[in-house]
Amino acid sequence: MEAVLRLLALLAPVALVAGLWLGGHPDLLPSPVRDVFVGDSEGQVYEDALDTLARDYYREVDRKRLLDASLGQAVDSLDDRFSHYFSPRAYGDFQQQTEGRFEGVGMTVEAVDRGLRVLTVYDGSPADRGGLEPGDLITHVNGRSIAGRDADDATTQIKGPAGTDVTLTVVARGRDRRVRLKRAEVDIPVVKSGMRRVGGRRIAYAHLAGFTQGAHGELGRAVRGLLDKGARGVVLDLRNNGGGLLNEAVLVSSLFLPDGEIVSTRGRNRAERTYRASGGAISGDVDVVVLVNGQSASASEIVAGALHDRDRATLVGTRTFGKGVFQEIEPLPNGGALDITVGEYFLPSGRNLGGGGVAKGAGLQPDLRAQDDPKTRRDEALRAALREAA
Repeated sequence: MEAVLRLLALLAPVALVAGLWLGGHPDLLPSPVRDVFVGDSEGQVYEDALDTLARDYYREVDRKRLLDASLGQAVDSLDDRFSHYFSPRAYGDFQQQTEGRFEGVGMTVEAVDRGLRVLTVYDGSPADRGGLEPGDLITHVNGRSIAGRDADDATTQIKGPAGTDVTLTVVARGRDRRVRLKRAEVDIPVVKSGMRRVGGRRIAYAHLAGFTQGAHGELGRAVRGLLDKGARGVVLDLRNNGGGLLNEAVLVSSLFLPDGEIVSTRGRNRAERTYRASGGAISGDVDVVVLVNGQSASASEIVAGALHDRDRATLVGTRTFGKGVFQEIEPLPNGGALDITVGEYFLPSGRNLGGGGVAKGAGLQPDLRAQDDPKTRRDEALRAALREAA
């Protein structure tokens, strides 16, 4: 035993030297051994590059900002408008939004050539108190032009911690004005509902702003409450609803479909899955109209498409966005997350609404075309939907 210990003592320095030498010459190692001892060489190159920049660049740089920028560029290189890298702060904002709250000025927008077009202004929000209205055009944020910027980039400049200020340049009715708003925590009213009357017939109206956590419960309570008060039809307004959580789309569809398929999904690294109605739907004798427009996307198209394919609803409005893919959130160790496209979804008829992969597709064509004229106080599209439901 003593001889064995002496032999091991002699071999230990030799093994150490050999290990150091082979570590500097990994190509000489057998591939299985090389994988164990060397690890991810590409990852090591990335880490070394960040370390070099942080250590040797002529001025001090923030290594975390380098990491955020490089991950953002990596996702941007996919040429996929639906995939994003969320920095730790942006991921926190995103999580708040999926819970129906966020810190900002309280409005929804769409990107246009000159900046951002206001779609919705939430009651009591900083934007509402500042006099912003749907149809207004935002061209500058804090004096900087946002023309040509994508919606995510431009809205990031408008969002910020509650209590801080942001100045917007707003064009309305051909005139420019500067509006200074104090950001606040905004509770997003997920459902706005009410009873409407058309020719003596009562119609339940419900606008769903987004498929955030718990949205199906709010919508269900609103619709059932109006039906209990005598409504004989339902108008589900999904205009300007860009989507949200897939499971909420399934549960919202289940409010109107008693059983059967709602949507199926499949991806390169995702097993095919079919989502079915969960039960508890309202009476099939109640007429349902779904109101859509070009900003109705993703989960909105799943709900509208499923109800239309299953002959449960009439579609009114304009052609929907045409998104045929879905994303999943994958958290990262730095506190950020990847929101990346992982597959495609298919309606009960087998249709995919996209244009192949992440390309924009044909979307859903409504049965009755109707469009709101922003120059009038009337909502022409809603009136058409209510008449259809009556």
